Amino acid sequence: MEKRLDKRNRQRISRSKRVRRHLKMCTNRLRLSVSKTNKHLFAQIIDDETGKTLFGIGTRGKQFQGTEFAKRSKHAAEKIGQLIAEEAKTQNIDEVVFDRGRYKYHGVIAIMADAARNHGLKF
Repeated sequence: MEKRLDKRNRQRISRSKRVRRHLKMCTNRLRLSVSKTNKHLFAQIIDDETGKTLFGIGTRGKQFQGTEFAKRSKHAAEKIGQLIAEEAKTQNIDEVVFDRGRYKYHGVIAIMADAARNHGLKF
């Protein structure tokens, strides 16, 4: 049991290192960082030069309270991708670098990224 967990943790660490290595090559663009917990999803656009988060959207936000999007689901991931792309358009952001962190590009992470692409965000 412990060996399986050790292997899983090593894979997560190596995956995050691969992603970070790619992100260091694209320092001139803003970063779309996504994260998830067992219950919620979050996305934020970060300016690494100044070290500030420009804006972020998550399923715990006020706009999602009491709706079907208030928890981690495929529908919530699609809605967050759409809203992050629309907010980026209003702030004249066209291109970003997608930072999936330690998560595989699969499931809700992939759905969120595809929805952001479909609504005009390039990465």
